[in-house]
Amino acid sequence: MNNAPSKAIAVSHIIHDVLSKDRGRLLAGLISRLGDFQVAEDALQEASIAALKHWTRSGPPHNPTAWLLRVGLNKGIDHFREMQRDQRKAEDLADISDDNKVYDVPETIPDERLRLIFTCCHPALEEKSRVALTLRTVCNLTTKEIAAAFLDNEQTMGQRLYRAKAKIKAKGILFSIPEPDRWHDRLDTVLTTIYLIFTTGYVMETECSRSLCQEGIFLARLLTKLRPNDPEIEGALALMLLTDARNTARISEDGIMVPVEEQNSALWKKSSIDEAQLLLSNALEKRQVGPFQIKAAIADCHMEKPNPDWHQMALLYQSLWQFEPTPVVALNWAVVIAETKHPKLALNKLNELKEDLKDYQPWYAARAYVLSKLGQKAEANHFYSLAIEKAPSVATRKFLELKLHDVTS
Repeated sequence: MNNAPSKAIAVSHIIHDVLSKDRGRLLAGLISRLGDFQVAEDALQEASIAALKHWTRSGPPHNPTAWLLRVGLNKGIDHFREMQRDQRKAEDLADISDDNKVYDVPETIPDERLRLIFTCCHPALEEKSRVALTLRTVCNLTTKEIAAAFLDNEQTMGQRLYRAKAKIKAKGILFSIPEPDRWHDRLDTVLTTIYLIFTTGYVMETECSRSLCQEGIFLARLLTKLRPNDPEIEGALALMLLTDARNTARISEDGIMVPVEEQNSALWKKSSIDEAQLLLSNALEKRQVGPFQIKAAIADCHMEKPNPDWHQMALLYQSLWQFEPTPVVALNWAVVIAETKHPKLALNKLNELKEDLKDYQPWYAARAYVLSKLGQKAEANHFYSLAIEKAPSVATRKFLELKLHDVTS
């Protein structure tokens, strides 16, 4: 009885499991040696096809990941030879092209994903392309999944990914970790990209097949593993864990957004909070304060029970302003000032932001809230109505409608 089909199915499952676990490491290893994103991706795909045929006939190797890396390298070298491009690169790598060496590889493949993350998050790429490329190469999301997360169609996202890879090649962006004197600038870009992945998932009303929140946390954890004891990485991970810990409490059973200070803390994920607070404590002990540590500290103060520590949050926003003097930081700072019994000062700050934030929905919601605290009901009513019109989600709109009802009743 021919059992080839069942063997092929079993091998297909093995290949799927290996790629689910190690695709990021394999791709990083191939890109570091071949120097081209697209060639590396194509080579890994071809190696996977070759594995299905070879492993079905001869059985899977002792180290499937190493096998795929070796064959992928051979496929990449074949590409350079066939296209008659970069002949010197093909000659330099020729010593690994001998098929007899396919199994002669180290048991442990160096993890070069940190280089891959820095390349994907290079400042030369626009923000959306950095996010998409990181999700595709490091997190192994499909183009279809990434497109769904950004409400794009698959073809448009595929073109974006292609252009990002082409730009890396055209600009000669190195697959490398920056020199020490440039580390902090590039790390901020990396952490901002990872946090944007997280927040994109956090505000989505419908999840794609992979949770972007968990991908963001995964990347932050990966960074802490690849570069231990960096206070800003610890701060970014702490911020995401604190935010994610509140996820189940942020929308009521009626589908209404619940502000942090009004949430049922019994619904918060205590293990994530404990881990985040330990990370934040360890980070702050190093006395190398950065914006992500401050944001994590603000989130921690906001979650204090029975009431948030608004005064400490105001001081933290003052510190954050030194790193990020942006209109959005000023907006959040103004709201906190209003909670410290200075609504008039808060309103003055919000008025100063009118031109910068005229297209930003939270400015209208914040102004409505501060006006209501000042007893200016007619103006508060007007701005709540505008905020409702611009609400980014159903839950936010329902929350603002309740606030508008409170003002008018």
